[in-house]
Amino acid sequence: MTTTAPGPASRLPAPAPARARSGRLARLGLLTDLEQPGQALASITPNWFAAVMGTGIVAVAAASLPEQFPGLRAAATVGWGLAAGLLITLILATAGHWRRYPQTARGHARDPVMMHFYGAPPMALLTVGTGTLLLGRDVLGLTAAVDIDWALWLAGTALGLVSAVAVPYLMFTRPVTRPGAVFGGWLMPIVPPMVSASAGALLIPHAPAGQLRLTMLLGCYAMFGISLIASALVIAMIWGRLARGDAGPARLVPTLWIVLGPLGQSVTAANLLGAAARDALPAPYAAGLRVFGVAYGVPVWGFALLWAVIAAAITARTARRHLPFSLTWWSFTFPVGTCVTGTTALALATGSAALRVAAAAGYAALVVAWLVVAARTARGAGRGWLVAPPMAAAGAGAGK
Repeated sequence: MTTTAPGPASRLPAPAPARARSGRLARLGLLTDLEQPGQALASITPNWFAAVMGTGIVAVAAASLPEQFPGLRAAATVGWGLAAGLLITLILATAGHWRRYPQTARGHARDPVMMHFYGAPPMALLTVGTGTLLLGRDVLGLTAAVDIDWALWLAGTALGLVSAVAVPYLMFTRPVTRPGAVFGGWLMPIVPPMVSASAGALLIPHAPAGQLRLTMLLGCYAMFGISLIASALVIAMIWGRLARGDAGPARLVPTLWIVLGPLGQSVTAANLLGAAARDALPAPYAAGLRVFGVAYGVPVWGFALLWAVIAAAITARTARRHLPFSLTWWSFTFPVGTCVTGTTALALATGSAALRVAAAAGYAALVVAWLVVAARTARGAGRGWLVAPPMAAAGAGAGK
């Protein structure tokens, strides 16, 4: 979504439409909807990192699919490269945004909608890191891929734990959130520890044996619990809002799909950690945690299917009226991708042919969603309207 705190537009340089439209960018058809190109940098918000998450999960999910076919891994590697390039671009753009518009940047933390999307940057780091380990090794070599993944995992985990504490603290202590304003985005700052748990499970075999490896495993399970319990509380609140007949404004309806994120990611984490436990724990505990992955995963996978049907029905009803495009549409990608990786993990753990088919079908849906959202995002960003300075009242609809 493109909601930010009010006020930044008033501090933009004076517009120069004639010069902008006659410049090289205008001749290429780029940023024609902006008064001047510099306005794009003034509007960089944390939710842009959802594009990295959505692109990266397409690559990560492909790398682990039970059913592989020629060209899939090569395409997934290209997707990982695209996500990595986008991550670097957004980090640089964000740095420029903070340098040139510090007051605007600080205002994101006071916006009752945008503040939640501070969970997106750490998840973007973690997703690209996992893709580097799974796919980047073919390009960079295993040693470099592991080192890069460790660096991204440590950075993403640190930022994710900060978001999981800081954003709820701001909600609890500042009057920035209206009663009944809960929406799917409330999950964004508390899901990163679950992503760290899944990504960390893949790094456990690369950790030094002994206490360090055991600490890594236990730490990942602790982060699993942090995100699981906090997400359950928020999901119950979202269910309650829907039960009152309030799906929220149309532009926030896609965020209902974010609920699939902690569900699918927790199934993925439970099974990946269960498989990794044998490298850190003795047999009785390792076997028990592997069983826990399936015993936990199958019921949660079932609820994820239920939620997907409900979210699809509400989205379709909203689309028949009007579903405006914004960055919230990236909610159709990463959460669905986590359900694909969770289904894959269950299929590999149980040997279920039905789950293998479900994983392939879910991945096909994910690719279609990504193609649609990526194309719309590229068009909006290219013309400039998607990165235009926000209106002062753009975030007011979160509680309506």
